[in-house]
Formats: sequence, structure tokens, C-alpha cells
Amino acid sequence: MPNSSAHSYWKANIRLVISLLCAWFFISFGCGILFVDALDTIRFAGFKLGFWIAQQGSIFVFVALIIIYIRAMDKLDEKYNLESSEQAREDSQ
Repeated sequence: MPNSSAHSYWKANIRLVISLLCAWFFISFGCGILFVDALDTIRFAGFKLGFWIAQQGSIFVFVALIIIYIRAMDKLDEKYNLESSEQAREDSQ
């Protein structure tokens, strides 16, 4: 991979990681701590929404962000013609 292509690949990778971390921070810290009083006015499955996000929702969002990261990195690897880790494992066997 040429140097300029490698630079743009890592720039896109870092941008993706930072955006996903910001989303996770907003859900876990923002919705679970900062905005909990406003969210507690809403009920979800019989629980106050702020409580539910702090206890369960942030975990679900974290797992969803992992799946989003995997898919986005596969697309980024395809864009820059890199092998995915799955293809690399198959080739090494």
C-alpha cells in the first residue's frame, strides 16, 4: 500500500474509532448519568429509562458498536484493498 493510501486508511480508521467512542460515551455517561433525571420521566419495560440505560442499555449499545466497528472496518479494508483477518486466517491454513 502506498504511503499516502496508508495515511488515509489510518485517518479513516481513527475517525471511525473516535466517533464510536463518542457515541458510547454519550450513551453510557450522558444518558446514564448526566441526563438521567430527564430520561427518568419516560418508562421503558416498566423501568425508568435513565435507570434502564445505566444498567442495561449502555451494555447493549456497546455490543452494537462492536458489530458496527467490525462491519465498518471490513468495508474500509475492501476500499483500500486489504485482506480481512478472516481471509488472512484462511490463507495461512
